[in-house]
Amino acid sequence: MAEHKYIQQQKKDSRTSAITGGVLALVVNGAIAVLLFCSGFTYLDPPPPEREQILIEFDEPQVEKPKQRRDGTRPRAEKPTKETNLVQQSEAQHTGTKTNEAQEATVGDKGDVEVPEPPRKKEINRRALFSAADNKAQKDTLAAQTAREVSDALKAGHALGNTKTGETSGEPKAQLAGRTLNGSLPKPSAPGQQVGKVVVDIWVDNYGMVQKAVAGAEGTTVTDKDLWNEARKAAMKASFNMSADAPAMQKGTITYIFKVQ
Repeated sequence: MAEHKYIQQQKKDSRTSAITGGVLALVVNGAIAVLLFCSGFTYLDPPPPEREQILIEFDEPQVEKPKQRRDGTRPRAEKPTKETNLVQQSEAQHTGTKTNEAQEATVGDKGDVEVPEPPRKKEINRRALFSAADNKAQKDTLAAQTAREVSDALKAGHALGNTKTGETSGEPKAQLAGRTLNGSLPKPSAPGQQVGKVVVDIWVDNYGMVQKAVAGAEGTTVTDKDLWNEARKAAMKASFNMSADAPAMQKGTITYIFKVQ
């Protein structure tokens, strides 16, 4: 029941709003008409005739193009003949088959003029100015001078000889290919009374220092371990010449001879 009353009230309000809007529109339009009438608004009846429009066209002035003039002369012939270039035919270099036996040519003062060279003086052989040594061959030689008589004096291995690699009596010797000793070999002490030989294998670096030594190599005739130890200690003190071309560790031997003192 209440909903029905609410719907009727809504319809009534909408009709009232429509009536109110229409009245307000009439009042506003009437007020505008009165305002225009009071301000002196006039209307021309009939309207004045339209005026005709006049169009004025302006012509652009024509610019004269400058006349082009050609310089030079025209060819008289339509197809002129081309100039002919003379080219010399190339020839291959001639290769001779015989030796050149002509005289030597030199350059003169006036250019490439063939001028014969004057005869040259023969060089003097200065070695022929002095006589050679009076020997059996009767000729100059650089061979070493030899003694008149052959003997065993100062032979390799002699006690008073001038070699370090000979079979010296009772002296130690070293064998290292391409290397020489610095000074003399250090001698070991002989604690016992044995007589014999101890061979020590050595390894030498590029600076000539012995880095390793092992006694009892092939050729050893002594079995005493004390002599082996003394020989190894003496071998470690040996010094050889430096060699950059030698192996980093070059192997050699040192032989010590023990005898009763």
